[in-house]
Amino acid sequence: MANIASARKAARQNVKRREHNASLRSELRSAIKRVKKAIEIGDKVAARAVLRESTKVLDSIADKKIIHKNKASRHKSRLSAAIKAMA
Repeated sequence: MANIASARKAARQNVKRREHNASLRSELRSAIKRVKKAIEIGDKVAARAVLRESTKVLDSIADKKIIHKNKASRHKSRLSAAIKAMA
């Protein structure tokens, strides 16, 4: 444990930030899973609707720098390509 007051405060803040970031990362993964589930079901219209909602989540989390913007873009691209490939 840190001895200096400012270091103790920084440690407390780091714990809060880590928990918050973890919850956002979990939300991100859930959003991606929802799209994949819609694709597996085979409903193209529903999959597009879910992708639209998930895109908002991906962009929001990338804006907060929880993940890199290119990673968010890569996920969106791959999910979109998977929907387009549906029969």
